[in-house]
Amino acid sequence: MSKGYTPVHRRYSFFDKYNAEYFDKLIPSSLSLLKEKLVELLNTLEGLDRNRESYGMIHFDYNDGNYSIDFDTGQITVYDFDNSCFGWYMYDLADLWTHGVCWIAAEPDADKRKKFMDDYFKTVLEGYRSETTIDCTMLDKLSLFIKVTLMENIVDAFEVMHNNSEEPECDEELSYLIKCLEDDIPYKGFFHEIYSCEVPFEYEKRNI
Repeated sequence: MSKGYTPVHRRYSFFDKYNAEYFDKLIPSSLSLLKEKLVELLNTLEGLDRNRESYGMIHFDYNDGNYSIDFDTGQITVYDFDNSCFGWYMYDLADLWTHGVCWIAAEPDADKRKKFMDDYFKTVLEGYRSETTIDCTMLDKLSLFIKVTLMENIVDAFEVMHNNSEEPECDEELSYLIKCLEDDIPYKGFFHEIYSCEVPFEYEKRNI
């Protein structure tokens, strides 16, 4: 439906919000490495195709908490489209991946976590491909788009603080996400030694 959608009132596009000027305004200057990594990520995204098969209206918050399943029919109903915008379809798949880790987060064995996530994403793609196509070159960029979901999470955290007139502060979860971006740790650190299965987002708070 998205690939054939012609909007009457157009939603914003990804780069309307996610750009270097906005990052510089929103994120404290003390986090200069984070800003640098975010701009590098933007530059990579600028070089990606934005054709009709890869880029269009996306949910932008697609996860296991934003759909329900009728177990009699298998019908999936998606809701909470508040964040919808024009972006890469691969973003929604990466967003689903990052939330899917919750199903196996308590497993201490990284190899078992990886096996589960491979199977999980295989099931996701089977369902996705029953409705539409996605190019293999985009699927190869799963790790890249997981980084983009971290970008969204980080920007959202600073936006909430700004909108609530709060002083910027990095709690454990935000510090963890920033660490993954700054140190180029792939897959949200889920298969890395940084990850703790007991407290997935436990990480030393950083000062701003």
